[in-house]
Amino acid sequence: MPDQSELSFSPLASETVPRYAGIATFMRLPHYTIAEATQADIGLYGLPWDGGTTNRAGARHGPRQIRDASALMRKVHPVLNLSPFKLANCADFGDAPVNPLQIEETLEMIEGFVSEMVEHNIMPLGAGGDHLVSLPVLRALAKKHGPLGMVHFDAHTDTWDRYFGACKYTHGTPFRRAIEEGILDPKRVVQIGIRGGLYSEHDDDWGLAQGIRVMRMEEFTELGVNKALEVAREVVGNQATYISFDVDCLDPVFAPGTGTPEIGGLTTVEAQQMVRGLRGLNLIGADLVEVSPPFDPSGATALVGATLMWEMLCLLAEKVNQDKQ
Repeated sequence: MPDQSELSFSPLASETVPRYAGIATFMRLPHYTIAEATQADIGLYGLPWDGGTTNRAGARHGPRQIRDASALMRKVHPVLNLSPFKLANCADFGDAPVNPLQIEETLEMIEGFVSEMVEHNIMPLGAGGDHLVSLPVLRALAKKHGPLGMVHFDAHTDTWDRYFGACKYTHGTPFRRAIEEGILDPKRVVQIGIRGGLYSEHDDDWGLAQGIRVMRMEEFTELGVNKALEVAREVVGNQATYISFDVDCLDPVFAPGTGTPEIGGLTTVEAQQMVRGLRGLNLIGADLVEVSPPFDPSGATALVGATLMWEMLCLLAEKVNQDKQ
């Protein structure tokens, strides 16, 4: 095992090694196992699994293509005026272990993987994968922080109950399960960008009854970015908060490579402004999910995913740096 004091946490320099060269890692960061780099502050990792998908599968391939696209990220955020790699030790921890044939076993495997990061005070920043992968991540974080708040960007609430009879673990149910398990505080959850048709007029009743603040796309459009951010920040407050960004929150003109596209969504500019507007919250982790490369051979959706991960990484790095002081 390498000496921790000798580890590098700097991205590969694009000025000396072309971005298309070398082994693909998130943001061109060094790849370590968690045990090798317990001094890391932020762990970027993949969640290559879509066994909770009910229709258009393919998000299992998201992490690999996002890694490739993330080579286009640079070191300094000109709007936030910070360099995340100077504020925090960041590394690519590879992919969480998964079993593409077993849902419950995969949830346990992901929870164990993320729990190891949490035990070493490493913030997780994940790339999915379908949205069910957020459930075991929340389980791991809640063991340390207690019931969490969440800013959830999505076209769908993901608080539905069961599919195809008794199937309670799907990409449409993770946050219902999380609330039932007590790992999400529903009164500290805000969902932004919700839209699209429903199976029943009662589909969203359960989440609303728990106290979730649901901001449908029509309301977001009426409020605008700044007012929407005021609502989000008020809901989650100053307690431990997770960001979960489903790429289908965006209009499919910007992100066609996803399993359940819905027209009429956020633009990429609005998405960047919304994520940046969460600066200063008590963040304890984040994920970007539902990038499905088979539906976008151009790679544009993966670039969107990589860029939004970069935006979230900057917020997490600033939070880490503040906690150190």
